[in-house]
Amino acid sequence: MTVTYVGVRHHSPACARLVRRTIAELRPAHVLVEGPADFNDRLDELLLGHTLPVAIFSHHRDGERRHASWTPFCAYSPEWVALTEGRAAGAEVRFIDLPAWHPAFAERSNRYTDAEERYAEATGRLCREFAVDNTDALWDHLVEIQDDDGMAERLAAYFDLVRGESAAGEDDTAREAYMARWIEAAEADAAGRPVVVVTGGFHRPALRALAGRTAPEKGWPEVPRPPDGATGGSYLVPYSFKRLDAFTGYQSGMPSPEYYQRVWEDGPQAAADALTETVVRSLRARKQIVSTADLIAARTLTEGLTRLRGHRAPARTDLLDGLVAALVTDDLEQRLPWTGRGPLRSGAHPAVVAMVRALSGDRVGRLAPGTPAPPLVHDVTAELERLGLDGAGHVTLDLTGEADLTRSRTLHRLRVLDVPGFRRESGPAGGADPVLEEVWSLTPDGDRLPALIEAGAYGATLREAAAAALDGRIAAAGPDMRALAAVLFDAALCGSADLSDRIALALRRGIAHAPDVGALGHVLGTVLGLWRHDRVLGTAGSPLFGAVIDGCVRRVLWQVEGVRGGPAPADLERLRALAAVRDAVLHAAEVIDLDRAAVLATAARVSADTAAPPDLRGAAFGLCWSLAGATGAAADPERAVRGAASPGVLGDWLAGLFALARDEVITAGNGSVLAVLDELVGHLTETDFLVALPALRQAFAFFPPRERETIARGLLERRGLRGSARSLLRTAASPELLAAAAELDLRATTLLTTEGLLKDPPP
Repeated sequence: MTVTYVGVRHHSPACARLVRRTIAELRPAHVLVEGPADFNDRLDELLLGHTLPVAIFSHHRDGERRHASWTPFCAYSPEWVALTEGRAAGAEVRFIDLPAWHPAFAERSNRYTDAEERYAEATGRLCREFAVDNTDALWDHLVEIQDDDGMAERLAAYFDLVRGESAAGEDDTAREAYMARWIEAAEADAAGRPVVVVTGGFHRPALRALAGRTAPEKGWPEVPRPPDGATGGSYLVPYSFKRLDAFTGYQSGMPSPEYYQRVWEDGPQAAADALTETVVRSLRARKQIVSTADLIAARTLTEGLTRLRGHRAPARTDLLDGLVAALVTDDLEQRLPWTGRGPLRSGAHPAVVAMVRALSGDRVGRLAPGTPAPPLVHDVTAELERLGLDGAGHVTLDLTGEADLTRSRTLHRLRVLDVPGFRRESGPAGGADPVLEEVWSLTPDGDRLPALIEAGAYGATLREAAAAALDGRIAAAGPDMRALAAVLFDAALCGSADLSDRIALALRRGIAHAPDVGALGHVLGTVLGLWRHDRVLGTAGSPLFGAVIDGCVRRVLWQVEGVRGGPAPADLERLRALAAVRDAVLHAAEVIDLDRAAVLATAARVSADTAAPPDLRGAAFGLCWSLAGATGAAADPERAVRGAASPGVLGDWLAGLFALARDEVITAGNGSVLAVLDELVGHLTETDFLVALPALRQAFAFFPPRERETIARGLLERRGLRGSARSLLRTAASPELLAAAAELDLRATTLLTTEGLLKDPPP
């Protein structure tokens, strides 16, 4: 047999050493590696001399799906060692797996995703047999810290066991059949010279069984091509240990890449010693007290666990468990993260966080000069330089000026593509937001180049890429009205006017079936603002936008008239929806197929409906008041407030009123609603006041600070008092102190009354 199969676990130093040794001993004619066969013509580009880790980023888009995937390499990746050592040994080196766009990878964002879920039963039995927590600890115990002697046999037995009890899916079956064809072709071409095949261990048993079953093809297998009409490509991107680590989301290979990098470079004992010091320095830098005795204890405990568990050198879990035993004296509220797999959860002990970070590392790859990049990288670089946005600092933009509007759109396009280093500090937050100025923070970021390369999957220019990303969000939103409204606003900010009508059409279709009043209100506010403020965003007067406004107004009014329910906390989203209806009637009456009288009639019915929630009744009354204006069509406000005087509903009713008619309440002055409200609150018992207080606080939150000060001044004037209205809104004492003082006053009053010393106790 001229073919040697080396089954590996991705990102394993032990497997990388085995690959290196196998190639050195056999000096093969061909080294075949699990990887994208469509990148074979560009292997020289992959081996330019990059600083690892790096990855091949592949993207694909057609009429049915959009897909992106990564093939990452670090120094101890067996695939990387196979490529570099094979090339150094004079072998022909080739990738032999299907391209990343192939449907076999439709469910994978990472080529080197181990199939551990498929052989969980077998590995579960092994974990129980060897008394370890998970497959990572099992792998270290069986492979990573063992001597290299007999490694090939141990790995073969391990993968034969786990694959022997697991059925491959259709995707793996297709991949293995394709890889087998490459192996047959290489064997035929080698003419008796050795061939080394390096693949994931899960595939090794199947490839051994498949290869040689059929007559080899003449020449090398054809590389599949994407279907007609599809777009895609592959580029190298800098990668990082953070992206590679299972503790930060990567679900292939092993966690703690810095630990395994040290193992690859210096061995497990040196790795444990160095990382123990790294953890201690990290904790000390964070002002955690770690003494020399603690450091000695950590090393001693690590050594003891290593011996207890029968290891020749410290495994990763020996090191971590030893550090925890020595440095953590508190009770831990969470399981230690290395007893499972997945991202580090919030709330972890600071020492545990420091340990995980130290073993994860912060290495970031860098591409060699001259590495090809997608056109988007060059387009963005030129655009930022042309617009003066290629530096660092804060940039203030006037959205009414053409030059600044262009700069704003460029920055928003980068934002929707998730390119780091461009953060908007302030600016318009919705279609109805009248803010005409933006402030951006520009910061150099090492992740910017990888993000731009990956964003190149969307298009060759920034404008095209941002539009494609927004287009993807439209498809992902489906019938979600809020998501569609958010995409619409982003499209306006990016200057993607060609998408606006499409989104508006999707919104118009969804209005008739939207069950959520709050979502409708969000859509209405966004679209109304865009329809009105054309000078800034260029979307004014659109007939399609007008149809959305009309549909939303009709749907909101139809829905609120059917809402029933007793006292409950005010529904702020429902109130915002009615406020959007008010604004639409005031500012876009020409596109609404309802006259003001019809809207007023609906609002009057809701405000008089005792079965409707109090906040909705108050809002409906406020809608009448704000739309009726000086015509006198609204009911008497003072009478309406008295009608909602019950402590259990007063605050919620007022929240609705203030949300819709805040200006009218302020304009009416002291002789109207506020005077009646002052009277009503003044006659509440202490118990009733405490019942009403939370809702009253929420209701008055609709007034900005200046208007609350105006209300406070009116309270002083009605009582003939002088003083600072602002002082009524601010107090130097804490709420806790005021509550304690009130409780003390109540206890003193009760005691004085009981002892007969206070004949007329206060009410």
